[in-house]
Amino acid sequence: MQTIHADSRGRALAVEGAWIAGAGPLERLAAAYPSARVRRWPGILTPGLVNPHGTELLEGAYHPDPREADELGTQPLTGDALTALAPDDARWGASARRGVQRMLAHGTVAVACEELRRRAVRDAVARSGLAVADRLGNPGGAPSLDPYACGLPVEFAPPRERGSAARFAVFDVPDEAALSARGAGTCVATVIEGRLVYRRR
Repeated sequence: MQTIHADSRGRALAVEGAWIAGAGPLERLAAAYPSARVRRWPGILTPGLVNPHGTELLEGAYHPDPREADELGTQPLTGDALTALAPDDARWGASARRGVQRMLAHGTVAVACEELRRRAVRDAVARSGLAVADRLGNPGGAPSLDPYACGLPVEFAPPRERGSAARFAVFDVPDEAALSARGAGTCVATVIEGRLVYRRR
């Protein structure tokens, strides 16, 4: 099945399966793929983001379940709070799944990690479709689900072009300058290998 994703500027991507079949103005792609479903999004289409702190956010932090908010709060637990919680493997797996979902909600399509030691965390990442880039040592900055808030240059996944993997995000901002100013919390959709893995309600 073919799908065309178009932003408010009229820029579009035609997706077939896991791959980008075409990129360009919506009018041209709609003519080239007349049977494709068209999804129109507010804001701008961009390559997906790479979060440089995969290890810290998935193995160095516990993401509470909303049902735990009264006891643990809503922010990731690290340091002494994480040590006191002492999650078992099942809890680590559930935390990693929530952490991955929160990354997807920030337009992330790849994470940079040192080797992930916990199988439950590795499984959560693999099932999500997030790409994993090898990393040596701590990249610096402050770990954040929003790559724009970590204090490091923002890295995007490879450019979107015909024949490349369909990994991109949509942010409800008018342009790239506004995205940099307002951050990845403006994400309205994330696509990995042609699948819509996050959509803001």
